[in-house]
Amino acid sequence: MLEYKGVRIAWLGHDTFKISSGGVIIYIDPYKLRKEARDKADLLLISHEHFDHLSIEDARKVIAADKTTVVTTKSCADSMGGVKVKEVKVVKPWDRVDVQGVSIEAVPAYNINKINPDTKKPFHPKDAGMVGFVITVDGVRIYHAGDSDAVEELRNLSNIDVALLPVSGTYVMTADEAVQAVGMVKPKIAIPMHYGTIVGSQKDAERFKSMVKECDVHILKPVDDY
Repeated sequence: MLEYKGVRIAWLGHDTFKISSGGVIIYIDPYKLRKEARDKADLLLISHEHFDHLSIEDARKVIAADKTTVVTTKSCADSMGGVKVKEVKVVKPWDRVDVQGVSIEAVPAYNINKINPDTKKPFHPKDAGMVGFVITVDGVRIYHAGDSDAVEELRNLSNIDVALLPVSGTYVMTADEAVQAVGMVKPKIAIPMHYGTIVGSQKDAERFKSMVKECDVHILKPVDDY
């Protein structure tokens, strides 16, 4: 776990994070959770509809029907129609919503590079409207990239304290491309994600850390206490 200016950031594996500060509990993209969450979500953010991000089984483990607000895309909201929550806020790229003093900005997340010279990545097309998030909680700005490559829109982000960046390649940016993303976003701290579950390994995180010169890189261990 990383604590930065009183905001605690815990990695639960893959792209799943728990962020907590001042009594507000935020989960992002819960997937393959090993148990029911002790701390239920005030905010649940889901970046897109793929099974390793929108997992209804895992979402239920962090949701409290009377307190959890979900911020997600229309496709995900439609799929979650049977899940009882306090509120659902639907966003598209560049939308902004505020919930319980937390600001959430939706950021474009999509593939731009190629599997080989003739074939583009088909997994996250730009017109699908998938998102990452910039979360501002107690003055700390955290960018969660979702499933994205190092897209040009990242240059529009400002004052990012912590960037949570995929490093595995295949479906998302590689470790080398994540270094490019650091140059665009200019965070104070970067945390690698999207490895060790479906694709990618600890070696990708270590390669990323070895190449980043502009900021501190923290490789987190998955936590069990959430």
